[in-house]
Amino acid sequence: MESSRELPRRIGLPAAASLVVGGTIGVGIFLTPASMAAALASPGLLLAVWLFLGGSALCGALCFGELGARYPMAGGGYVYLREAYGPRVAFLYGWKCLLVMDPGLTAALATGLGAYAAVMVPGLLPKAVAIGAILLVAGANVAGVRMASGIGSALGVAKIVMLVLLVVFGFASGAGELSRFLPFTTRQPGAPPLLPALAGAVVSAFFSFGGWWEASKLAGEVKDPQRTLPRALALGVATVTLLYVAVSAVFLYLVPREAATSGETFAAQAGAALFGAEGARAFSALVVVSVLGGLFAFMTMAPRVYFAMARDGAVPAFVGKLDPRTGAPVRAIVIQAALALLLVSVGTFDAIVAYFVFVTVAFLGLTVFGLVRLKHRWPQVAYETPLYPATPAIFLASITVVLVLLAAGRPFEAILGVAVVAVGVPAYALLRPRPAR
Repeated sequence: MESSRELPRRIGLPAAASLVVGGTIGVGIFLTPASMAAALASPGLLLAVWLFLGGSALCGALCFGELGARYPMAGGGYVYLREAYGPRVAFLYGWKCLLVMDPGLTAALATGLGAYAAVMVPGLLPKAVAIGAILLVAGANVAGVRMASGIGSALGVAKIVMLVLLVVFGFASGAGELSRFLPFTTRQPGAPPLLPALAGAVVSAFFSFGGWWEASKLAGEVKDPQRTLPRALALGVATVTLLYVAVSAVFLYLVPREAATSGETFAAQAGAALFGAEGARAFSALVVVSVLGGLFAFMTMAPRVYFAMARDGAVPAFVGKLDPRTGAPVRAIVIQAALALLLVSVGTFDAIVAYFVFVTVAFLGLTVFGLVRLKHRWPQVAYETPLYPATPAIFLASITVVLVLLAAGRPFEAILGVAVVAVGVPAYALLRPRPAR
């Protein structure tokens, strides 16, 4: 293995855009429409929230596109935070990703995959499926980014095709009622207060869009990154937004809002309306493809942060060494997979992820604000964010709203997450590279 090589640029626009879609669409779209529809009590408001959060995510994606064009190297947010605020802030972001958030999310995705696979094929052990999925995806990534991105791209395309077919078949089947969209804008009698309902819906929709920014971590492996990465981010987020609106609409068409007591029952009832008694298995198959695509995308993108940290000397150099044959950061991949396997075995990752949601969103806002700082220092770049400065302003406003809602709803988790990240400050003092005498 060698550490001097850069990661090979083998990812084109279709694969990059598919990874954005694959990394964003997970199980959220099958669970959140029920709670959002019940709280908002208006089809028009539900679709408006999806469009608003989709527009906000698109603004963020356009900002990340310019950051990727400025710094077309592996690491994504880690690199952008380093350039905007210095190595200490970047280290804190990487510290959070490496030790907590990335393995926690990997474990959560794999465990969700195991649960739905057990519904689809009775007798399967969910934990065994989760462990096998992590090993499978890690093995594909060790074999090289070409194989991993190829599989991830295929799963992303399959996910899009299946959701489009769900929407088309759902409306064409005649199994629902168009009257369920009426009244379209007026809220139903007995609806909960509007502001708390909007707050909860915004948070749910935001997390359903979570993950589009991960694709920027592959900037060091994207062909012609100044052109490809901004287009892939924008195309991927726009596709996700349209799919979310369409899937929510077909769910409303198939299932009465008052009949769904949870996200799971909402999806199951929609499946039963379309496929009869086999509806639960049919929807479980759709969710399995969706979550597996998300797992492939996330495990392909996340280790690039550890590679970037090793390149900067923020973690031991052996973490960033590349396989001379495949060009894959094998040891970074193994670290993420090993920590995720540990969390799956212990089974405590749900609480861990919950504690770090607040700081993850805060780092996301800090990254986009870093674009404003960087543009004042070096205004010219190959790609300029469209409609700047409105674009980052819209995104930062939505991030601020989400942070306030998270802090108000889960103050203990927010404080504890910030405290654990703050422990990275003395860790940075111990691990930072020392200048040569």
